[in-house]
Amino acid sequence: MRKEFLPFAKPLVSEEAIADVADSIRKGWMAMGPKTVDFENKFADYVGSKYAVSVNSATAGLHLAVMALIKPGDEVITTAMTFASTVNAIIFAGGKPVLVDIDPHTFNIDVKAIEKAITPKTKAIIPVHFAGRPCDMDALEALAEKYNLGIIEDSAHALGAQYKGKKIGAGRGKNHIAVFSFHPTKNITTGEGGMVCTDDEDAAEIMSMQRQNGMSKGAWNRYQANGKAHYDIFKPGLKYQMMDIQAAIGRDQLKHLEEFNTRRREIVARYQRELANVRGLILPPEIEEGNVHSWHIYTPLIDIDTLGFSRDDFMAQMSKHNIGTAYHYQALHLFTCYGEITGLKAGDLPNSEYVSERIVSLPLFPAMTDDDVTDVIEAIKEICGMKG
Repeated sequence: MRKEFLPFAKPLVSEEAIADVADSIRKGWMAMGPKTVDFENKFADYVGSKYAVSVNSATAGLHLAVMALIKPGDEVITTAMTFASTVNAIIFAGGKPVLVDIDPHTFNIDVKAIEKAITPKTKAIIPVHFAGRPCDMDALEALAEKYNLGIIEDSAHALGAQYKGKKIGAGRGKNHIAVFSFHPTKNITTGEGGMVCTDDEDAAEIMSMQRQNGMSKGAWNRYQANGKAHYDIFKPGLKYQMMDIQAAIGRDQLKHLEEFNTRRREIVARYQRELANVRGLILPPEIEEGNVHSWHIYTPLIDIDTLGFSRDDFMAQMSKHNIGTAYHYQALHLFTCYGEITGLKAGDLPNSEYVSERIVSLPLFPAMTDDDVTDVIEAIKEICGMKG
């Protein structure tokens, strides 16, 4: 039994990043300023997009992206296996969310189900790269071209992932946007925060203005030595900017991303190898050849029929072993709110519901030690009856 609780996730922030935050505070650039702009430029270079628009959360980024591509009353198709923010962004942009089922193998959106759900009102698709496994972008882009749809990649889990040698977030043309999250559980963090990437100049300009109350210039443009105080407002906007004290953390985190993701892959390799024969545990499939998984979360399924107890019982037993787990996710249509909005009910999306009832996220973060990983594996074997 562990003496100290092992959390499901924990950020790893360097002393250099902490010092850079202090520098921002001392210099007075606590809101959006030069470090935010620098972080945007470095992030765009990393993923391979022309534009990177920083925001105060991925939720804000999704909201901006949806507003850039649709009008009120338009339909947007997305997956039921995602966090609420994906659908909330559609709703608050005035759109109608249309939830479809997942591929039971990858847990990503079922492309065939998307095509069946398309109507004359459909204007965009939001695929979610679940857990960091890239969606089938070729199939999605073919569908978008066929029906003249925009694509907004919910890439909150997928920083560092690649599809056929191209990083998730790399520019893919007009009406195509990718949104990343920097929540403390993600592959890099800024505390809260996010980034919106695109090659679409018009979309980038709209989102840049709307994140700062619709203004043609932000404080960063106005308060420099040669800045001009006057600005215009082209349309009502929101207050969604990132702060320099966040960007100070983010640009240091970005330097360590490959190192962080390498450690994540090492931990996952042990889980895959040492849990392979554990009774009642269904492990995630290996990544498709030519793609790179970012392993934001590691999500096996609990075979409740074999084990005779529920996923929630499994999580409670892990907690008794002083090990944290998490639940990603309950299928959205099973929440009262989204069931009422979409008209869906239990039984309508069977793959999502099957996974939703069984999925669990095990501890996975770069600061985990080998002993931590061993503790997780040994606890699972004991709970599933492989020991004792």
